[in-house]
Amino acid sequence: MSPAAPAPQGPDDDPAADPHGPAPGGTWPVLAAVSAGGALGTAARYAATLAWPTAPDAFPWTVFAVNVTGCALIGVLMALVAERAVPAHPLVRPFLGVGVLGGFTTFSTYAADVSKLLARQEVLTALAYAGATVAAALGAVWAATTATRAAVDRGRRAVRAR
Repeated sequence: MSPAAPAPQGPDDDPAADPHGPAPGGTWPVLAAVSAGGALGTAARYAATLAWPTAPDAFPWTVFAVNVTGCALIGVLMALVAERAVPAHPLVRPFLGVGVLGGFTTFSTYAADVSKLLARQEVLTALAYAGATVAAALGAVWAATTATRAAVDRGRRAVRAR
């Protein structure tokens, strides 16, 4: 019987935390990247709500579109960076994925919107919104990831063919 591997002591010691290894400089650069990205992502979401305002008694189309778009962009990012289709600095994923796109998407507002619809007795709309958001978000991640992988593969084949 072999001895068990020592337990990780922190996020920088846990190879499962990031399959490509810890970010240089430890935790603080990662926190700074996430914070800066989050500020940009939330500002972009706020800009979307200003550009396409939703009336208080209407279907929350802007939040729906933001969440679906953000999930599609997460699919593109993960196909490019996490799967190593393109070389990237170790802070790209925390900055863009967790920060910018995590701040851009807003599943807390989505939950609040469902609650508001229920409070207005719009049960079918609330259920449709809840289900459609999850389905569209997952579909967007899948479609964007699949399309990005295909584009990367075509690009690699074209480079090899030269």
